Amino acid sequence: MKSKIIAICWTGVLTAIPLCAQSQYPFQNPSLPAEQRITDLISRMTIQEKIDCLGTDPSVPRLGVKGTRHVEGLHGLALGGPGHWEGRKGETVIPTTQFPQSRGLGQTWDPALLEQAAAVEGYETRYAYQSPKYHRGGLVVRAPNADLSRDPRWGRSEESYGEDPYLVGTLAVGFVRGLQGGSLHYWQTASLMKHFLANSNEDGRDGSSSNFDTRLFHEYYSVPFRMGIEEGLSNAFMTAYNAWNHIPMAAQPVLKDVVMKDWGFNGIICTDAGALTNMVTAHHYYPSLDKAAAGALHAGVNQFLDKYKQPVQQAYDEKLITDAEINENLRGVFRVMIKLGMLDPASMNPYASIGSDASKGDPWDWADHKALARKVTDESIVLLKNDGSMLPLDATRLRSIAVIGPYADKVLLDWYSGTPPYSISPLEGIRKRAGAGVDVQFATGYDLDAATALAKKSDLAIVVIGNHPTCNAGWAKCPLPSDGKEAIDRKSLTLEQEEIAKRVYAVNPHTIVVLNASFPFTVNWTAQNIPAIVEMTHNSEEEGDGLADVLFGDYNPAGRLTQTWPASMDQLPPMMDYNIRHGRTYMYFKGKPLYPFGYGLSYTSFAYSKLKVSTSKLKAGESVVVSVEVKNTGKRPGDEVVQLYVTHLGSQVERPLEELKGFARVSIPAGKKRMVKMPLKASNLAYWDDATQKWVVEADQVAIKVGSASDNIKLQKTIEVTK
Repeated sequence: MKSKIIAICWTGVLTAIPLCAQSQYPFQNPSLPAEQRITDLISRMTIQEKIDCLGTDPSVPRLGVKGTRHVEGLHGLALGGPGHWEGRKGETVIPTTQFPQSRGLGQTWDPALLEQAAAVEGYETRYAYQSPKYHRGGLVVRAPNADLSRDPRWGRSEESYGEDPYLVGTLAVGFVRGLQGGSLHYWQTASLMKHFLANSNEDGRDGSSSNFDTRLFHEYYSVPFRMGIEEGLSNAFMTAYNAWNHIPMAAQPVLKDVVMKDWGFNGIICTDAGALTNMVTAHHYYPSLDKAAAGALHAGVNQFLDKYKQPVQQAYDEKLITDAEINENLRGVFRVMIKLGMLDPASMNPYASIGSDASKGDPWDWADHKALARKVTDESIVLLKNDGSMLPLDATRLRSIAVIGPYADKVLLDWYSGTPPYSISPLEGIRKRAGAGVDVQFATGYDLDAATALAKKSDLAIVVIGNHPTCNAGWAKCPLPSDGKEAIDRKSLTLEQEEIAKRVYAVNPHTIVVLNASFPFTVNWTAQNIPAIVEMTHNSEEEGDGLADVLFGDYNPAGRLTQTWPASMDQLPPMMDYNIRHGRTYMYFKGKPLYPFGYGLSYTSFAYSKLKVSTSKLKAGESVVVSVEVKNTGKRPGDEVVQLYVTHLGSQVERPLEELKGFARVSIPAGKKRMVKMPLKASNLAYWDDATQKWVVEADQVAIKVGSASDNIKLQKTIEVTK
């Protein structure tokens, strides 16, 4: 039976069919249902073409199908940077807008702002891919990282939004939505979340197992991924290197049993680089690569970041996998390609014209993209201490400032960063904001005598200390025990550079410490002695301007910590203990932390009053609205991050001490009030019952707590929950 010829004409750079051509096959007809098109396309592919499409380039040249590759983009499109993500050897770096590290994005507590940042990243990704000037990269963006930073020793803490599943999930949803855009039918880019699941140790990660019960799977580790899929509509994710309960994630039955069956996921499941081989050589889960490939395909994997073709072909030849199984897996890949418009006329896709107009210049040079990078940086900065109102600074009262720190004159980029078009260092930002009337001088601090001499003769000393995000060393190498990164965990939380702060403070009590950090440090001496402390993360192209905005009061800081800062490493359970009930995260932490989850100060003050819950009895399947009046009682406008926690008072199973269930970052003018409303569903109070394999909303008394941090609850009420 001959195929019908469908006449379609269009223009654009993404189409798989020549301009003003006739559609030869049903899969080329955008008016047909997606599933029908995919069935037709796969039916026309050879087994070799199908295996080829199990990599990250699902193109079928013989049929005119052009797929799209992956790019990195945790906090800005990466087509450069320390990881050399620019592409094939010899290709030039493409500069792109760079925001603060993911940890810094988390510290904004502002999902709407993350959506804006991700939308800029998605636009620049389309632009780099479609613009005739570049035509580089891909449209599947490996972001956000939905892993939870359950332990501050984790070397990749910088990639996580935080330790709380609701917070991380809410922020991940915002980032997914920004990347994918607001069109009903097409995506600007595809958000590929990583790394599923419980991936928070680097040492031994190739063959380690994260062991915990299914309650923690459902209530903690999987929450951000589920929210990203169900609420953000992400339809792609990467599996982690590790195993869960001794089954490698690339072959875990939970991929089909929960993610697909329960959450409705049906898109791309990609392995991490080398994970196929690891299942044989590190996990020792399979005796050979062909059996490992079959195991991954049976679990639902449909894209490999590995040398997979020979093992898959061998598994097929040995009938370990069938043509029908490969077909079913490939459907997920082509669902994503259709959402990206790869099989459709460009005239139908609202994102297909991005990059076609060169008159405006490259988007990373646009003023609004730069302004957004600065706003995100401003919002990410946390004020940890401000004794005697030392901050904000008044440049008219200063004659000299000493800026001291090994990297204070640089913006340090992490492994997953791109190359920014420009960067403003802390030194440059301070010098620019202080103005010509203030003498701003710099010392690295490597020579402590020179640094203290400079500090002693200056009105003010600003000490910028922290970590180097790539450890300034080769792969899996970190000379300092307190440093960490991908492939290596931290062996200490003690900041070696704190000695610089001690020496400077000894000669100049007017000292401010800026912690420029990828993870928590046990800076107990600094916390006790230095009068003013500001914390921020690396990587933003506007790092120095954002810091200056906060130091000089042009922006009132309102960033909040997203991870518990322990006072000592002795307060932490063993690194490989993944059962957080053993004292991990603010939910189960048993000691007094240096800084608690949700903590952060302001240049103004806020008063909470009139806490109301819309009903005193909450039934399963229903919801309540929690409202509280917040007044700015100071003299400066500012943002407050209102946080809603719950505590179960009579649960029949072990529950956290507190759980974040709502938050809102609100701007309030000086002297003004704002009524803040936060919804709370009964389903968000449920626990997972292992015996019935169901969520259970139990009859219970639940304390509703509202405050400015996990340890600073202002008001609370108790409600009754009924089945």
